[in-house]
Amino acid sequence: MPARFFSSEAEIRRIGHGLIDLSLPKTEWTHAAHFAAALWLMRYRSGRNLAQLMPELIRAYNEATGVANTPTGGYHETITQASLRAARSVFVRHSPAVPVYEIANALLASSLGRSDWLLEYWSKDLLFSTEARHDWRDPDLKPFPFE
Repeated sequence: MPARFFSSEAEIRRIGHGLIDLSLPKTEWTHAAHFAAALWLMRYRSGRNLAQLMPELIRAYNEATGVANTPTGGYHETITQASLRAARSVFVRHSPAVPVYEIANALLASSLGRSDWLLEYWSKDLLFSTEARHDWRDPDLKPFPFE
């Protein structure tokens, strides 16, 4: 039986709205919630450029929850953009009839569900550098398969 992370579309909607209106409790802004929010935005805010929107939302959310966006903390450009690309690769493989929570569960049951999945492509030194936090940096270990 596949792993179940989310059990309803309402859970995903709550995360998406909670990110947008800054009401999601900080303790619920998890690895899974990041992907859930991205997938929800892909489905329900598809007219927006998520590569631009998600950074704005995360920075605002961080500030609202007391997390400073600095050169060493808070928003991280490379992680956000890589995660959006990976989420999109999973999203487009599903029919529009598939609920977002099922897509999120499929994504989280894959290797992307591990919080350290990016370290397959980026060294820790590069991924956690101030440069990668501020701007996109190409992987230094192997090519990134998601565009």
